[in-house]
Amino acid sequence: MTAQPGKAAELIALLLDAPSLTHEDCVVFLVGRSAGNPDVVYVTEGWTSQEAHAAFFASAPAQALVARLQPLLTGDSDYVDEVPVGGKAAF
Repeated sequence: MTAQPGKAAELIALLLDAPSLTHEDCVVFLVGRSAGNPDVVYVTEGWTSQEAHAAFFASAPAQALVARLQPLLTGDSDYVDEVPVGGKAAF
């Protein structure tokens, strides 16, 4: 997703406080920033199932987050479905 100029830090702060972080069906939630364009923010999510993901995003807390994110964004966000095959995430 691309933040309005100068709004990436606010966008990242909202994402790092997202209700999906504490949701039991969300097993991966990573927020990153483009090295070449500081207004581009990436979110990688992993859910126990597509149904769990859909149910969460239909919930009031998720819809409230989306409403708070929208004014910070420019253009359409790109979504890509991915099936993990391995790897590691350590912080």
